[in-house]
Amino acid sequence: MKPIVVIPTYNEKENVAEMAAAALANLPPEGMVLFCDDNSPDGTGAIIDGLCAKEPRLAVLHRTKKEGLGRAYVAGFAKALEMGASHVFEMDCDFSHDPKDLPRMLAAAEEADVVIGSRYVKGGKCVGWPFKRWFISRFGGIFIRLVMGTPVNDPTGGFKCFRRETLEKMGDFSAIQSFGYSFQMEMNYRMWKMGLKLKEIPITFTERRAGYSKITGSIATETLKLVFKIRFGGKR
Repeated sequence: MKPIVVIPTYNEKENVAEMAAAALANLPPEGMVLFCDDNSPDGTGAIIDGLCAKEPRLAVLHRTKKEGLGRAYVAGFAKALEMGASHVFEMDCDFSHDPKDLPRMLAAAEEADVVIGSRYVKGGKCVGWPFKRWFISRFGGIFIRLVMGTPVNDPTGGFKCFRRETLEKMGDFSAIQSFGYSFQMEMNYRMWKMGLKLKEIPITFTERRAGYSKITGSIATETLKLVFKIRFGGKR
């Protein structure tokens, strides 16, 4: 078993060292962490290089520019498979996802093609969010589920564990239309349409420790547009 955690970074210098240590501590001895850095102007990439020089279970994929979360994950998934991953995780670098949940998700992957860490199933919750942000997230998720039909309570959640075979069945990801955060709900939809088994387990999502959120109004607008485009057949 060789699980690899893929973590995109852009201006995360305050978090990368602590996240690297926490993630590795919650993986089996063969597990690794792969950072995908989009040429962060704050020096995040150089910090990761220094960490990788000291720890063989860390790796980094340097990308030349910021193209969005979806493109970073696609590149990271391909690299993780090339590195021999048995399972591929995706998670944030800002500790909104708790590395201590990695073992639970890996265990759940024994009976599912993809495991989704969910804020909106029994036992899941958000900590540190104002009501407005929670409301938009919760009811936006309900809207996505109603339109797309995907049986996922947290369709925009970004803490997942894929079995290797799951990503291989998706091919080269050329059909993926999402560049930003809508990548999450598009992946759910495409896997569900392929007949793969999606399983949600509860997590506690916590507001980031340091840095700033990358979510903007344009990202929300992109998500709403793509819900209809993906569901009703628009082509890229």
